[in-house]
Amino acid sequence: MLTKDLLRVSRRGGGYQPRFADAGSEALAARVLGTYQGHVGEPRQALDDALTDLEREADDFKLVRGFAALVERDAEFETRADVDPERARRAAFRAAADVGVVTESERETALAEAAARLDVSADTLDRALYADRESRQVLAAVDARWTPSELVAQYNLSLAQTALFDATEVRVRTSDPRGLVSAVKRLGLLYEIVKTDDGREVVLTGPDALFRATRRYGTRFARVLRAVADADDWRLEATIDDRGTERRLVLSSDDPVRVPGVEPVTDVSYDSGVEREFAAAFEGLDLDWTLVREPDVLDAGDRVMIPDFAFEYDHADFEVLFEIMGFWTPEYVEKKLEQLDAVEEELLVAVDESLGAGEDIEIRDHRAIPYSGSVRVKDVVRELRAYEDDLVADAAAELPGELRPDADAVTLAALADEHGVSEDAIEHVEFPEHERVGRTLVRPSVLDAIDEELEAGMAFADAEDVLDAHGVSDASAVLSELGYRVAWEGLGGGTLETR
Repeated sequence: MLTKDLLRVSRRGGGYQPRFADAGSEALAARVLGTYQGHVGEPRQALDDALTDLEREADDFKLVRGFAALVERDAEFETRADVDPERARRAAFRAAADVGVVTESERETALAEAAARLDVSADTLDRALYADRESRQVLAAVDARWTPSELVAQYNLSLAQTALFDATEVRVRTSDPRGLVSAVKRLGLLYEIVKTDDGREVVLTGPDALFRATRRYGTRFARVLRAVADADDWRLEATIDDRGTERRLVLSSDDPVRVPGVEPVTDVSYDSGVEREFAAAFEGLDLDWTLVREPDVLDAGDRVMIPDFAFEYDHADFEVLFEIMGFWTPEYVEKKLEQLDAVEEELLVAVDESLGAGEDIEIRDHRAIPYSGSVRVKDVVRELRAYEDDLVADAAAELPGELRPDADAVTLAALADEHGVSEDAIEHVEFPEHERVGRTLVRPSVLDAIDEELEAGMAFADAEDVLDAHGVSDASAVLSELGYRVAWEGLGGGTLETR
């Protein structure tokens, strides 16, 4: 897939048709490949400048960027410096504070003093200061997997996948329905096969119909196009949610969409459609729990039991086991209850209301979640939240009342990861040496230093460079804290204004 900002589609007549590259674009694809290969050993900025020149020469800059985005995946960049850049900056900033840098000569004096402390030359230190900045990283290698014609083919497939990302429904007729259904199952998508006047079609339901649109599910939805395009004869019709406007996308084997390579699909099997639906819906949520299919075997008396799922908490060694009891015979239900009776671990059990077994599960010290037809994700999430509240409280209780991070600037997320807790657990800790700006902790001296380097009328890109130099990534929050806002000038960037 490509990023959505590189999507090229025609909306003529209410449609939503990708603007594919044709055979005439192979020369441009070759130039993009050559640009990368010709800049091995050079800084990224030089590569970016060369690609910008190519964009200006091309008829459509998005096509150049699309080709480049695909080649970039095979490019390897690295930081090259004789001194670790972070160490170099710390030494330079300490020396600058001692000298009181205002003029260029004072800067040279500070660099000379810092270089002497590190036993390197001032020039070596100066080159290392920002060598880890993305623009200064060096293209170490590019092992492009495609020829120019294959790059065009991959671009067209990726473009079509990106167009499908916001689909709410897709209907496919294919000469290989078995292969398509197999891929759909492996990807964990919701589907049905319906009869039509001239055969059958596979109907896929998109992410909007589940809980809310999510990138994880949308990506899987688009990836199924590989299985579609692998057939000899196929036709796809999709309903696209184009920023609130419903549009129709039609693709077929007559379009230049083919599969130039093989992208593996993780094989996940489920015992029932209920399990498959639940897994697809849950994995699309942004939670602090990881869903694991069929975890460890549990001892259940003279039998063993393998729960359908486990929810593993991301910030502690803790898991919640989850079983789904569906349309089973009374005899099977009785055996399952016997298993639950013998299992010492507490389970969440989603039980079909038609079984009438909810109370029997509860008296066995397990939590029952009744469902009808499909397990409602929000019911399961509500139960997980109860566990999570206790886990957050325990983690918060183990933290000291105050924390004094070594870094001059650090995000709450990074600090939480460092202490192995969630962000919620660290919310109420005091940070006496830092100010909280948005979701970042910054020393007041660093804010003062940033404030001295900023001024109204400065380009936003230059302001971001200042913030990056001080280890601050949340530009919006810091600029607001210091009394600035960004005045945007169309596509030409923005400048700082006092608020």
